[in-house]
Amino acid sequence: MILVVFAQTLFTRALDPVIPMIATDLAIDVKTAALLSTAFAFPYALIQPALGVTADFFGKTRLMNVCVLIIALASLACVVATSFPFLVAMRIIAGLVAGGVFPVAMALIGDLVPIEQRQVAIARLLGVALTANVLGASIAGVIGDFLGWRGVFAVLGVFALSVSILAFIAFRNVTVAKPRPFSRTAVIANFRGIFADPRAKVCFGSVFLEGVFIHGLFPYVALLLLGIGETRASIAGLLLAAFALGGVGYSVAAPALVRAASDRRLMLIGGAIAGICLALVAFHFPWPVQVAIFGAFGMGFYLLHASIQVHMTDLSQTARGAAASLHSSSFYIGQAIGPVIYGFGFAHGGLEPAILIGALAIIMVGIVCARLLRHPV
Repeated sequence: MILVVFAQTLFTRALDPVIPMIATDLAIDVKTAALLSTAFAFPYALIQPALGVTADFFGKTRLMNVCVLIIALASLACVVATSFPFLVAMRIIAGLVAGGVFPVAMALIGDLVPIEQRQVAIARLLGVALTANVLGASIAGVIGDFLGWRGVFAVLGVFALSVSILAFIAFRNVTVAKPRPFSRTAVIANFRGIFADPRAKVCFGSVFLEGVFIHGLFPYVALLLLGIGETRASIAGLLLAAFALGGVGYSVAAPALVRAASDRRLMLIGGAIAGICLALVAFHFPWPVQVAIFGAFGMGFYLLHASIQVHMTDLSQTARGAAASLHSSSFYIGQAIGPVIYGFGFAHGGLEPAILIGALAIIMVGIVCARLLRHPV
């Protein structure tokens, strides 16, 4: 399962370093080529509920395996692409199925791991995904320098295809409950069951706000650096890498943190750290200081986020795939809306006030989650 998640999340940021190469080779504008990221992200967010239902009735391990296989084939098809619309179509296909991996893996953890051990298991899964995110961009840049953008698709596609074959063999030994036959009545009952738990609205609303006010700021990191006279794109990338590495740090420290504090206290601490770090971003410190801030920012965010995810996996015993997909969809829709909200705030209220409002919102998310998210007795 971990290798499948790693293979899928490698693709998330892998195209970013070679976007200019694609633009030059296909004779299009760089801004147009950048739409390849959007072509992946929007289908990923919108298709989540359908994939969650599919996982519950088709089988979680089976769906993950099929999704990685389709991602691999779409990537290999991009190697021979001669037009931009074809590339967009393949990225849309990859985005449509990519959501059948990480959220479904979280649901599978809910099936296989007892609740008291679940936060550590989710933290480890997050660590794998974050490492793949960081490596995806850096490895793609190296491959692109030697083999061009087609080489990126070829190498990652072959890797994903190999993983899908291994997963097909390995998942046969995973024992989970046999999926129930599909029925429309059961699907409706599953969704009603999820939202009957009062924690559902808190979980989905909280990660939506995280997506808006935390990840929604990331497209403006380079703009923030311009405010201190730093124009190098590599420094903007370094700040985002520091955020991801902060998440990796959380995944390493998670066992000790879970032993030392309750999940409610962890949500309070995570929300406070993330909110304070977001507020510090508004003060335009020199970039070496900001690297440290973004590292702590990532640590706080994932401390809060993973604690919420534990409750998400407990919303339904029979429809964890649907619950995880609704959770992921809320998060990614927030990420899609966030840049628009920040852009409006920067234009009408100023950069610093908009970021400080976002920081306050994240602190409030931590407080509300700590008060309202409680495991049933």
